[in-house]
Formats: sequence, C-alpha cells, structure tokens
Amino acid sequence: MKVMNIIKYVFAVAGICLLLGALFAYRSTSAFLAESVKAEGTVVDFVPSRSDNSITYRPVVQFTGQSGEEIEFVSSAGSNPPAYSAGQTVEVLYRPDDPQHATINGFFSLWGASVILALLGGPFLLIGSGIFLAGRLKGRKIEFLKKHGTPVQTEFQCVEQNTTMSVNGRHPFRVLTQWRNPSSSRVHIFVSDNIWLDPSEFMGNRKIRVFIAKENPAKYYVDLEFLPDLAT
Repeated sequence: MKVMNIIKYVFAVAGICLLLGALFAYRSTSAFLAESVKAEGTVVDFVPSRSDNSITYRPVVQFTGQSGEEIEFVSSAGSNPPAYSAGQTVEVLYRPDDPQHATINGFFSLWGASVILALLGGPFLLIGSGIFLAGRLKGRKIEFLKKHGTPVQTEFQCVEQNTTMSVNGRHPFRVLTQWRNPSSSRVHIFVSDNIWLDPSEFMGNRKIRVFIAKENPAKYYVDLEFLPDLAT
C-alpha cells in the first residue's frame, strides 16, 4: 500500500490546480481592469450568505451606467461585520458593454479569489513536493548504503506499530532488530522504515540483513525485501 505515493500526488495535483486557478483569476481581473471604466455607486442593501455555521453580508450596490441606465448588482465579496454601511458611496468598476457584471473597486473584491487560491495552492504544492523530495533523498540514501555500506546479519526482536503516524485511522508497522558489534561489543538496535503490512508471520527466527555506514552504525538501512511487495 503505497500511501505516501498517493498522498504526494494528491497534494501536488491539488496544489497545481489551485495555483492555475489563481493564475486564471489574476489574468481575468487584469483583463477586466484594462477594459473597465469607473462610476460612483451607493450601497443600498446587504445580501446574507450562509456557509457552515457562519454568515457573511454582501453589499448590494446601485450606480448609473454610461447610457444613463440604473444598474444594481451584488458584490461577490462579503464579510461579517459588513465592510460597508447602507448609503455609503463606493467606486464601481464595469465594462461599458457589460455593466451588469460590475464590481466594487476594492482589493478583496478584485483580487480576493486570486489570493485565496494562491494561499491554498502554495502549501498543497509544497507538501506534495516535499514528500516527493524526501522520498528521492531517502531512496538515494538506501542505494548508497546498499552499495557502499557494510551488510550485517541481525537478530529479529519484535514488530511494533508506529502510533505517532496514522493514515485513515491505521498505524504502520516497524521491525526492530539487534546486532552486537564484534569490534566494540556494543549492542545496536535497528528500526526499519514504516510498512503497511503486519510482517509478524514472516519473521520467525529469521536473520535480518542491515546495511550500516562504515564506522557509523547510526546510519543504516534495514533490508526487508523478503516481505511481500505490499510492504514496500
């Protein structure tokens, strides 16, 4: 069960989609500003919008277009408490050929969607990229130890669950092994990487190979390649 692979791709794809949405919103607003004209409007009412347990108020604004037509629109941005008061004069932006889709000339009304999407997408992409980078670095470390490290045969001790980590209510497993360094007589305990299959039935009295860095047993890799593929 390659849980971390699934997580990294989900986060990365979600981050990319959100950032693309932020870019699209930014370009759309920029194009709107390039084509829009200004008018003076008045806040005449508020429309409540409910989401979950909160409520926000979006101002209803009236203004007169270039043709003399009275236009009324509801702002796309709301807040609680309201950012404006009834009767307040606000600057309005609109396209002369489409005055019905006007907006208040304010930062959040114009750029709110871009900012929110970017603030959401950035962390998602960073998390996904971070997991991917950590996996690559870990893979290089394992390959280095396999190639340049010293393989030693260790005694299986036990299988434990890593309760500090949980995915969908499940905890991964880790294999603990023991080895006595013949040159120093010191006993070293090695802990495997997290695996999502309980390996207890495959252990028995098996000797488990561990690759240790030369002159530094604190850097090691517990080789569990004898387990089914689900555990890798």
